[in-house]
Amino acid sequence: MSQEQLSDRSQHLLKSLVQIYIQDGQPVGSKTLAEMSGMAVSPATIRNVMADLEEYGYITSPHTSAGRIPTALGYRLFVDSLLTIEQIDDKNLKNLDAHMHPDMSSSELIESASVLLSSLTSQAGIVTLPKRDLVYLRQVEFLPLSGSRVLVILVLNEHEVQNRVIHTRRVYSAEELMRAANMINHRYEGQSLGTIRNGLLQAMQNDKDALDSLMQASIDVGAQAFGEQKVDDCLVVGQANLLDSAEPESINALRELFEAFQHKEDILHLMDRCVEAEGIHIFIGEESGYQVLGDYSVVTAPYSADGERVGVLGVIGPTRMAYERVIPVVDLTAKLLSIAMGHQSN
Repeated sequence: MSQEQLSDRSQHLLKSLVQIYIQDGQPVGSKTLAEMSGMAVSPATIRNVMADLEEYGYITSPHTSAGRIPTALGYRLFVDSLLTIEQIDDKNLKNLDAHMHPDMSSSELIESASVLLSSLTSQAGIVTLPKRDLVYLRQVEFLPLSGSRVLVILVLNEHEVQNRVIHTRRVYSAEELMRAANMINHRYEGQSLGTIRNGLLQAMQNDKDALDSLMQASIDVGAQAFGEQKVDDCLVVGQANLLDSAEPESINALRELFEAFQHKEDILHLMDRCVEAEGIHIFIGEESGYQVLGDYSVVTAPYSADGERVGVLGVIGPTRMAYERVIPVVDLTAKLLSIAMGHQSN
């Protein structure tokens, strides 16, 4: 049965039941619902409405409890049609604004956004890194370390500096590394990391006998310096918050979710599906398509730079999360991150 076929009374009681369950985490009985719904109806009438809602699949009875809890379908109706969004209070508004400053580097902004999402919602905050095609090289420097190790110093966009250590196929002198860096800076300054990597890989496939020693050194060091980064695809903060709301019977499911946070593949695939979505996108339970998220909801929003969507941020928490507070936090954080990221590529 669709929302349009539910009476106003049934919708009001479903909304009250979901709100009570989100707050208390306990199955809601007809007596409790009668007392807290604010409706002047008898417990018998409420029992009849609850029986109808259960038949339609919006609520269910766990185990042998006399109370009812929302199903994924019930949460979906609540989120789509019955939810009243709360305004973010002034304190949290100032907190968001202060910690999403355009003068911060993109990596600092990503970390700050994930921490804010987690702290303001008491759930796990997740932010995917900007697509590599939107990260531009300003300058690169190579410094020799012991053996065949090389320190790579990357200046990206306007403010960000990244350091990483790579292992080369042979030992290079400081002079060779300086010449290789100069060549890459001259040829690729202002281009995206993805473009640089593709250019170096293409050069690597050319006739190696036709390459001079400088080009060979530049390709060897540069291909690794601008190679794919798998560990930094997204940042997850606040997983421990999920322990506070976990029921004893859901510990195994939570353990599996923590394992998913470690490997990130499923989480990243889910977030990637939201890059092109307009505004807030909510997955409730099994809607995500991943069994590990069966007891959890994911609230996401894309963020942009210069009008182009470059990543996704969001919150992962139990299905009984406070959607009315989580949704505006995710929405505003995405907007503020978009504004700040826009300054990184100017």
